[in-house]
Amino acid sequence: MSQFTLSSAAGQISLIRERHISPLEAAEEHIDQIELLNPRLNAITDFDPDRVRAQARALMASSVPRGPLFGLCVTVKSSIAARGLRCEVGSVLRRGAVAEEDAVAVARLRGAGAILLGSTNCPEFLMAYETDNLLYGRTGNPWNLEYIPGGSSGGEAAAIASGMSAAGLGSDSGGSVRVPAHSTGICALKPTPGRIPGAGHVPPCVGPFSILGAIGPMARTVDDLALLFQTLSGQDPADPIGAPTGPKIFSPAELRQLTIGYFQDDGIVPVTRETRAAVDAAVDVLRGEGFRVQPFRPRALEAARKLWWKFFVRSGAMFLEPILRGQIDRLSPILLEFLSIAHQEPPLTGDELLRAWAECDQVRGELLLEMQQFPVLLCPVCAIPAFRHGERSWTIEGQLVRYLDAMRYAQWFNLLAAPAAVVPVGKSSEGLPIGVQVVARPYQDELALAIAGVIDKAFGFVSPPMAIR
Repeated sequence: MSQFTLSSAAGQISLIRERHISPLEAAEEHIDQIELLNPRLNAITDFDPDRVRAQARALMASSVPRGPLFGLCVTVKSSIAARGLRCEVGSVLRRGAVAEEDAVAVARLRGAGAILLGSTNCPEFLMAYETDNLLYGRTGNPWNLEYIPGGSSGGEAAAIASGMSAAGLGSDSGGSVRVPAHSTGICALKPTPGRIPGAGHVPPCVGPFSILGAIGPMARTVDDLALLFQTLSGQDPADPIGAPTGPKIFSPAELRQLTIGYFQDDGIVPVTRETRAAVDAAVDVLRGEGFRVQPFRPRALEAARKLWWKFFVRSGAMFLEPILRGQIDRLSPILLEFLSIAHQEPPLTGDELLRAWAECDQVRGELLLEMQQFPVLLCPVCAIPAFRHGERSWTIEGQLVRYLDAMRYAQWFNLLAAPAAVVPVGKSSEGLPIGVQVVARPYQDELALAIAGVIDKAFGFVSPPMAIR
């Protein structure tokens, strides 16, 4: 069973269902992988093997009908409340904070029969694309420990890519499940906000973050994402943005009637040659499968990015100020870096915020209008692959590209509140994974997953060498 922990979540569930392996044996396999790799990766920050075994034994002894995730060993990002696990959000200000109850999404995981292995590392208060903090230190990329696994769900991505976890939950307000998936060679979905309830996330997804942010599944295959999404989605009656939207199924014929638009760059920030090649390779696969794929780049992208900046960077810093006041000397360098970027501009005034909120609806309307003809978009996740810890600028095609600008390819779609899936396709010259992004209109999550699934079947997950026992 040495390769069990690197198989798909669906494959693991099937083996358990067919009694080839018990939930306790599956848990032991993951415990062994964690004890082997986590000391080097530093991805899982709250892990107790006896607690994991107790869950597995209780599951096996239960008379409750088996759920769709029966025996699946999963992790959750440490910003998502899981009863009995630390929910510290990477901050010494929350050292030792233990969740007293489950987030809605975590409760649904448990109800479906999943076993929680532990919680995973993230940058302090989630405000970085690199996973590092003063509480637990930095998380390495399983492809090369000198490189980042992305952020803010970097610990979750590293755990899944290395086979320490079969799948799990991250969260995304500016690329935070998609950039880590791209960086580590796994799959992820930023769903339409409200499709998977956000209650129980720290900080809460309120105000502008109610459209920017979402809890999303992460796994090694798109089929596994679809399984998790199907299990976790559904309206939460207490969620003010939750819509009574049921599951959607698209037939192969319906999918091929759509026109997919693609672009390799946004005309402002260039991407690496290998990133461009990954987009082209995904396009070739779709065309080979009979899909209509045409070059198309929405005109409203830059307007969306500027608004995202106001809401995520400037408003985000303002949201944090009451929590951080008087404690600056206890903050991680990576959070101080974010605050220094945010404070280069004055705080948003009430008038500026009101105008931005009105403009947000206008820009979202422009993007939705453009996407009527192209209801699916294919594009890069980032301008670059995973980078070395601490790097903050790169030269691409003779142009200097700075840290947050390189990530703009993920940021637009948080402003749109659109579902966006990431699937691994290519490799960088350093041998690091490169993903592509598949985006659909809001509430068309299943459509994004269906197209991403076609691409995934042509390429698929590749295990990092360090993960193979």
